[in-house]
Amino acid sequence: MKIRANGIEISYLAEGDGPWLTMSHSLACDLHMWDEQAAVLAKHFKVLRFDTRGHGGSDAPKGAYTLEALADDLKGLLDALGVKETHYVGLSLGGMIGQTFALKYPGILKTLVLADTTSRYPAEAASVWAERVKIAETQGMEPLVQPTLDRWFTEPFRSANPGKTKRIGDMIRTTPVAGYAGCSNAIPKINVTARLREIDVPGLVIVGEQDMGTPIAMAREIHENYPGSELVIIPSAAHLANVEQPEAFNSALADFLAKHR
Repeated sequence: MKIRANGIEISYLAEGDGPWLTMSHSLACDLHMWDEQAAVLAKHFKVLRFDTRGHGGSDAPKGAYTLEALADDLKGLLDALGVKETHYVGLSLGGMIGQTFALKYPGILKTLVLADTTSRYPAEAASVWAERVKIAETQGMEPLVQPTLDRWFTEPFRSANPGKTKRIGDMIRTTPVAGYAGCSNAIPKINVTARLREIDVPGLVIVGEQDMGTPIAMAREIHENYPGSELVIIPSAAHLANVEQPEAFNSALADFLAKHR
C-alpha cells in the first residue's frame, strides 16, 4: 500500500491488531527486513512497516537527504494513517530516524527500541560514506553488495544461511542509487548523544556482539546517555541482528514491550 506524505509516495504495510508499533529498516533494505519480527508482533500489536525514502516501493528523489526530512516522512505517514501514538523499533538508519523523530516530535512515541545504531559518528566516518556513495553513483549497487553482507553478517551465518543472505543481498542490489546516496549523506551527520536525556519514554538498546558498523561501544554510549534505557547484547550476531538471531532479538523485544505495553 502507498500513501502520499511529506511530498513523496511512501510504501507501507499495516498488520495485526492492538496498539500501534512502527518498524523502520536499515539502509539498503526494505520493510521486508522485519518479516520475522512482524509475524510475531502482529499477534499483539498493529504493526506498521514502511519503506524509507529512497528504498523499496517509496519514492527515491535525487539529492542529499537529512535525518530531519526522514523523520518528517514518518510524521506524515503517521498523520495520514491517524496514528496518535506508537511504539517504535528502528535498526541502523531506522534507529537514527527514531532518535531524530523522538526529539523533534515528543509525545508520539510510547517506547523506543534502537537496534544496531549510533547517536553520533566520528568526523572521519564522513569519508567512508562519501566513498560508498561514489561507488554507487559511478558503478551502481552491485559492487557494494558483498562488502555490505560481509559487514552485516558473521561468516558462520553467511555460510550456513545462503538463502537468507541472498535475500538481503537482493535488497541491497535493488536499492535505488538515489536513495542509497541520499540516505548515506544523512547518516554520518547524526549527532544527538548530548540530547538523548531529553527522550522521556522507555528505551531498549540492542546490538549484535560482532557488529562492526555500529559496535557495542556505540550502543553503550546511547544507553549511558539515555536515562532509564536497557541494553541487550545479542551473541553470535553482527549488524542485522534481527535477521541473524531472530529468536534472541524477538525475545528481547517481547520482554521489553511486555513491560511497557
